[in-house]
Amino acid sequence: MITSKRLATGVCALVAALTAGLALPAAAHAGEPSGEATPQVDLVLDVSGSMRERDIDGGTRMAAAKQAFNEVLDATPQEVRLGIRTLGANYPGDNQKTGCKDTAQLYPVSTLDRTEAKTAVATLSPTGWTPIGPALLAAAGDFTDGASSKRIVLISDGEDTCAPLDPCEVAREIAAKGIGLTIDTLGLVPNTKMRQQLSCIAEATGGTYTSVEHTDELTDKVNQLVDRAADPVVTPVATEGATTCAQAPTLKSGLYTDREEFGQQRWYRVDVGPGQELRASVSVAADRAVNPGYGVLLRAVTVHGREIVRGEAAGDGRTDVISTGLRYPKAESDSDDEAPAESVCLQLTHAFSAAAGVKTTPGLPLELTVDVVDGPSQAGDVASFGLGRGWWLLGALVLTGFLAGLLWGWLSRWRLAVWRTN
Repeated sequence: MITSKRLATGVCALVAALTAGLALPAAAHAGEPSGEATPQVDLVLDVSGSMRERDIDGGTRMAAAKQAFNEVLDATPQEVRLGIRTLGANYPGDNQKTGCKDTAQLYPVSTLDRTEAKTAVATLSPTGWTPIGPALLAAAGDFTDGASSKRIVLISDGEDTCAPLDPCEVAREIAAKGIGLTIDTLGLVPNTKMRQQLSCIAEATGGTYTSVEHTDELTDKVNQLVDRAADPVVTPVATEGATTCAQAPTLKSGLYTDREEFGQQRWYRVDVGPGQELRASVSVAADRAVNPGYGVLLRAVTVHGREIVRGEAAGDGRTDVISTGLRYPKAESDSDDEAPAESVCLQLTHAFSAAAGVKTTPGLPLELTVDVVDGPSQAGDVASFGLGRGWWLLGALVLTGFLAGLLWGWLSRWRLAVWRTN
């Protein structure tokens, strides 16, 4: 049994993958890269008054951002459609209601005209508030149809100043829409509160958070994120688990998405042949406010209801994703005749509960990875009585002990013989 904790890098940009599953037919090619459409990136830049601070390599934060943008625009791959959105760039006043509407599309998400985009960036001057939540909502609508991937890169030097619109909740709402949008965040000279907020935004959509304190770091990281948008995208296949094993859909190796209601069980089936190994993992995303105390259980069960193996994980407090997994190697057949594949049932249960006043439908998004591979070899991967390759060490220790005993016995007899002679 393998139990995996909270994602780190990647099971693959998790919540974005969870919510990107469109109604595609389940097939043997589930989860293959799809690259026929164009990748799109929207750079969202904080132009609030605090960007005047001179603490990045002796210059202002705004100057560092402009330099980074110019270098990124020069290096943007030709196939990437890129746009620029600002927040806090136009309203210099003290009215919060007005300041929290201050977000604008500086350059549309489209084929890049580098000269025009650089000219637009050059006009920016630190001005107003920090409406991160409203800017993210607006940026989610900046993308055009036919995108193979959608990525927002948010660059800010402070936390949102437009409460009660929580940017983290905005990111979760975007993820729940199922539009396959990833948000990466970069914090300039970060403090603890800003780091927590930007991390939460990124985690909610399967993106990354990076703190930046130098201009070259900012340039390198934005370039990496823009380049990443051009990578082939693995599109999960939408499936619908059943309430019983007998009615469950049969899945082949691939990446699948589904939704599971609170207190519900989902069943899937996988055929595993002799000498093969089933590897399955699942991640459930909390895309809305849930109560503390949660868990996820994935069981491999025979069609007759006998449990084969399980994977489980639990936690307490706020989380965005919880994951677990399992492995089931099926032994080779002793018969010369070709044995039929075994139908293994996967039962998924999560222990999230909705907070007061929170909608319980649709269910929480989940991502299921199924992989049926050749089983481990007896010589290498299979553990012998739980020791695996530790048998080599155990054998060496036994031999060393035996030789040491012989040597000690011979020395003892020699010393005794010398003593008697003297």
